[in-house]
Amino acid sequence: MENVIELQHVHKSFDNFELMDLSMTIKKGFVTGFIGGNGAGKSTTIKLIMNLLQPDSGSISIFGLNYKEHEKAIKQRIGFVMDKNIFYEELTLTGIKGIIKPAYINWDDSIFDYYVKTFELPLNKKIKSFSKGMMMMASLTIALSHHAELIIMDEPTSGLDPSFRRELLDILHNLMQDGEKTICFSTHITTDLDRIADYITLIHNGQHIFTKEFNQIEEEYAIVKGGIELLDRDTEQEFISIRKSSLYMVT
Repeated sequence: MENVIELQHVHKSFDNFELMDLSMTIKKGFVTGFIGGNGAGKSTTIKLIMNLLQPDSGSISIFGLNYKEHEKAIKQRIGFVMDKNIFYEELTLTGIKGIIKPAYINWDDSIFDYYVKTFELPLNKKIKSFSKGMMMMASLTIALSHHAELIIMDEPTSGLDPSFRRELLDILHNLMQDGEKTICFSTHITTDLDRIADYITLIHNGQHIFTKEFNQIEEEYAIVKGGIELLDRDTEQEFISIRKSSLYMVT
């Protein structure tokens, strides 16, 4: 099975955070969800995959290519959606298209027009007037309009109302039907994973804990609650993380 993304022993340090010896793969034709607490390293990993950050050590391969020699070729094949606006707020969607379209050799106006109509997006209103949901749909429209093979999304459903979330997840599900596209997205809304994720990648405290099939995780992992007197040093080693109060909860 072909790997679209491969990270091997990737290390990245900041003043107050460290991504340590991260090795993982993302398989072609599947949806992989990134999970982990705030500050766990999800967004840092995505930025490394996008070459928005460079690793201190280790290697990153996208479509079997490295960024040092093939950055333009790689990014022609990627669509990127963030949880915040990355467009010029004073421009319209038509204006944004005029700027972005020339950068992609496979830009397809028919796809752009299809998603603009599907999402009921205004072409001639300034981006600053868009709601959070409209902004997300506009970003997805741009990301899909150049036949991207890999869709990378950082917290795409964060802040969306339930109807927008359902619509977005249905669209992502439909995109996967030809088996040629790959989706990688981070989220803290685990119910989103129930609907579309094939694989789950857990990143915790800057470390890659696992990448496993969704069904396998349901069989192997659980949330456990109980009296704190039952938790000793040996027992703690059996869990990924622990939250303590008058009870303890393992997640």
